[in-house]
Order: sequence, then C-alpha cells, then structure tokens
Amino acid sequence: MPITIDLLPEASAADDALVERLAGLVNSVYETSEAGLWVADARRTNERDLAELIRRGQVGAATTDGVIVGAVQVRQFDDTTGLFGMLVADPERRGEGIGRELVAFTERWARERGLTAMQLELLVPRAWSHPSKQFLQGWYERIGYRVVRTTSLDERYPELAPQLATECDLLIYRKDLPG
Repeated sequence: MPITIDLLPEASAADDALVERLAGLVNSVYETSEAGLWVADARRTNERDLAELIRRGQVGAATTDGVIVGAVQVRQFDDTTGLFGMLVADPERRGEGIGRELVAFTERWARERGLTAMQLELLVPRAWSHPSKQFLQGWYERIGYRVVRTTSLDERYPELAPQLATECDLLIYRKDLPG
C-alpha cells in the first residue's frame, strides 16, 4: 500500500484523538528503542508538547489508507540545515520502508526551503551497546549520514539529563543534500 506523508496542518493540534494516537506511537516506539537509557516512567513526548509541534508545522505524519503508520518532527536548525527527530514507524509495519520514506520526506522538505544539509541527533549509551541504537547507527550511515560531533545530553538538553538512567553520548549526524 502506498505511504502518504504530509506535514500536519495547524488545526490538527486540536484533534485530541490524533494527538493522543501520535504521542502513544512515539512513546511506545521510544520505550523499546531507548529501553535502559531513561529512568522509569520517562516519556519521549506528551500530548501538550506534540500539539505545540503540530501548531508550529513541525510534524509530518505517514499514513496508509488514512491510518497513521509513522511520524517525524522536522524543523530548520540554522540558515543552511534542517533537523529531524522523533522518527517513528508503527512496530507492526516495520520493514515496509516507512522510516526511509519519512527521512526522504524531511530531506525534500529541507531542499524545498533552500537548505543544503540535514541533521539528526542519536542518543547512545556510553558504556554498553544497545541493539536498537546499533541498528540505527548503521542504518543512518547506509543512507548517507555521518557523525560530525559527539556531545552530551546536558549540553543540548540540560532539562532532560537528570532523567537518564545511564551515561550517554549524543551523536550529531549530518548529511549534505544534493541540489
């Protein structure tokens, strides 16, 4: 089935069922993909914050036959670079190319705005290997992203650092976009 990806219109922020569905999808995917990185009951997002991102025009939703099967946050990072994050695909639909399509969507979004690069951040444990993170590192590299910087969560998101259950690095990946 074809995947359609669009930025959610601002009015979608008032659709409680949609926002709840998206927040649930994001939190369930991150609960698995970041298991062991965060203290108990930590959540990637909540309905209020997600609704605000939608109001700002920063949430792309992937749908198949009108059903949400994935999402991504996208925004302009600086004068030349876009940034994507909160990339999720419905676990029941893994292997169908949803993640790849969402990344391609963010790259098109950036090029349409005259940006020449795309960036993402990946949190990884410092002292041990996390299978989901290892998979993502390899996947991002296969689609052209390269680590350009390693930093700490405290530097970029000091409000989140106290919620970590283990020491982590924040890998900054970047990809130059062809014109």
